[in-house]
Amino acid sequence: MKKAVILLSGGLDSATCLAIAINNDFEPYALSFRYGQRHDFELNCAKALTNSFKVKDHIILDIDLRAFGGSALTDDIAVPKNRDHTTFSEEIPVTYVPARNTIFLSFALAYAETLGANNIFIGVNALDYSGYPDCRPEYIESFQNMANLATKSSIEGENPLKIHTPLIDLTKADIIKVGINLGVDYSLTHSCYDPSKDGFSCGHCDACQLRVKGFEIAGRSDPIKYSN
Repeated sequence: MKKAVILLSGGLDSATCLAIAINNDFEPYALSFRYGQRHDFELNCAKALTNSFKVKDHIILDIDLRAFGGSALTDDIAVPKNRDHTTFSEEIPVTYVPARNTIFLSFALAYAETLGANNIFIGVNALDYSGYPDCRPEYIESFQNMANLATKSSIEGENPLKIHTPLIDLTKADIIKVGINLGVDYSLTHSCYDPSKDGFSCGHCDACQLRVKGFEIAGRSDPIKYSN
């Protein structure tokens, strides 16, 4: 089996991405981050997912992006609620964490090189997303080009690094359907930006709205709990 590093947040998209990698005969090595985000519920979900899929190795790295702030997820900034989901992609919201995917992919690149892996999976999406610039295909292509110029394994090895984005052109509903077919237990996932202290999702932030809409269109019931 080919080794692959899977960026696993514990959310719906990354869980589906993990299942896709496994279904395509990759040996997954999961990588998650405690980066100063508002809560750790998603990391508990990441652990549960790796247990569910019997992932060989799961590393959780500590990075303090709260030292920089600048985002509602890493600073004392209110998380937007009840935004019009039809206009999500028209602006970059305050939940955008500066350079987050670049930082995460850089660590994944280092991890992959130590493993002798030429594949990285990330669950970015260019359709049902909140306007984040580091979720676009052109960004992923640029990072991949950089990675193949910057690593010993790419310069000396026979196989260049490939960043897989299997969800990039799927709607949230399509992602859910794919995941269900691959056996993803979505009760083990967490998407909310601003959950209650007991871990219930708010139902009103951008991430919750996209998730709720996705399950509704997919004709499925969302198995997680919401405060309202």
